[in-house]
Amino acid sequence: MVRAAAAAGADAIKAQTYTPDTITLRSSRPEFLAYGPWEGRTLYDLYAEAAMPWEWQGELATLAGELGMEFFSSAFDPSSVEFLEHMGVPCHKIASFELVDLPLIECVAATGKPLIMSTGMATLAEIEEAVRVARSAGARDLALLACTSAYPRARAGCATATDTAPRGDV
Repeated sequence: MVRAAAAAGADAIKAQTYTPDTITLRSSRPEFLAYGPWEGRTLYDLYAEAAMPWEWQGELATLAGELGMEFFSSAFDPSSVEFLEHMGVPCHKIASFELVDLPLIECVAATGKPLIMSTGMATLAEIEEAVRVARSAGARDLALLACTSAYPRARAGCATATDTAPRGDV
């Protein structure tokens, strides 16, 4: 995948750094069960299946660098931020689902590295609060991505992006 991205002209590779234990609870209560094509499975089991082993990320970062690309990742908790900082990533990303995790945003912003935040599930007030927290914790270079968090997406609009950017000074 990294080689294919390089061949296609990509500038960067973005991963996700989490374990099922840092992103959800091992529970079969209704709020922890998946729906749609994954109905009947727990979120914990799905995240365990989808998680990239952390030990792979260093190798992928090295390969990306050899191919002229940057490697960075979405962090989901302080332990993943620490891991990514040890790897020397050039920037961090906050996933849409984590935009309301203000302690995580504060932790990532405190690194002083560029910060990309996805806004797919957030209200305008939540986006503004996330930007305020990031700025107050030290984020200087900040980008907001207007993303969808519901798939399949029948129709996408860009009005939110042009409305949000001036409000957040991003």
